[in-house]
Amino acid sequence: MFQISNVSSQKDSAIKHNIDNKTKPLGALGLLEDIALQIIKVLGQETQTLKPQVIIFAGEHGIADYGVSIAPSAVTQQMVANFVAGGAAINVFCNQHHYPLQVVDCGLKQKVDCPEVRLQRLGKGTYPFQLQAAMSLEQVKQGFSMAKTLIHEHIEADINIFAFGEMGIGNTSSASALMSVILDLPATQTVGLGTGVDAESFQVKTHLIEQAIKLHKTQLSDPMTALACLGGFEIVQLVGAILAVAERKKLIVIDGFIVTVAALLAYKIAPECRDYFIFAHRSNEQAHDVLLKELSATPLLDIGLRLGEGTGAVLALPLIESALAFYHQMASFEEAKVENVIE
Repeated sequence: MFQISNVSSQKDSAIKHNIDNKTKPLGALGLLEDIALQIIKVLGQETQTLKPQVIIFAGEHGIADYGVSIAPSAVTQQMVANFVAGGAAINVFCNQHHYPLQVVDCGLKQKVDCPEVRLQRLGKGTYPFQLQAAMSLEQVKQGFSMAKTLIHEHIEADINIFAFGEMGIGNTSSASALMSVILDLPATQTVGLGTGVDAESFQVKTHLIEQAIKLHKTQLSDPMTALACLGGFEIVQLVGAILAVAERKKLIVIDGFIVTVAALLAYKIAPECRDYFIFAHRSNEQAHDVLLKELSATPLLDIGLRLGEGTGAVLALPLIESALAFYHQMASFEEAKVENVIE
């Protein structure tokens, strides 16, 4: 479904030479220098500005009805309404920087009757995965196809960098289960506090994930079947969207724990997509560090975030834009007639 190629390293030395010869000590802009190199490698020397698109994928989870979260499943629907009304943190940050925001209904229990919400519904919430498969393999494939169509539409409108977020009560349970399967880790090492559960709910959450993995153990041999058994509709479309962006050779800003799990799944399907990832932040979820190490990722921010919605990705976007700005606008030693301090 996706044909993804690695980013060429042919021009690395020339790009790095340009960066090193800016009027600064060698490496003085830290991670921004790595990001500038990546942007130019992926998007090309002619790219002067970034045109971001923020997308939140929302879906409801059957597991949410079994005590894995402090919030009831209905909060997913309520938060989608809050996104539309402009009242969430993601709205504030997008408005602050004039980033366009799109909300996608991937499978809420009740269809959102609102023109601002894109309908890409795979069902009315997933099944509780500790009792049966969350969805069918056909729904996974359909979700990938829908996500690919959405991404292609935005790229045709000249979007060249995407920031993805998610909303779905119970989706940290789904993400933890998927992480356990893909990395062969016990649930005790992948389950976090999510929205802030108490000790009792934490134990319930861990137990249900262990139960689910045991139930589906013969069906978890690859990322696609793992998604069918343990995934969420929004996680499926996140994976599909990540693969679709990489196929079209654009950049993806990876948010926190859940989006990073989706990025891991995309990486396991097509390792070449890793070249297109920029990691926004280190989440407070205990397992996020493990994911970042698995993906050899150094995130831009570490400020204690655990909100989701794509907030970390949007907060990192101005830094990414600054990386491109210094690459094109900062003078070289020769241009500024400044003695080269690195020679």
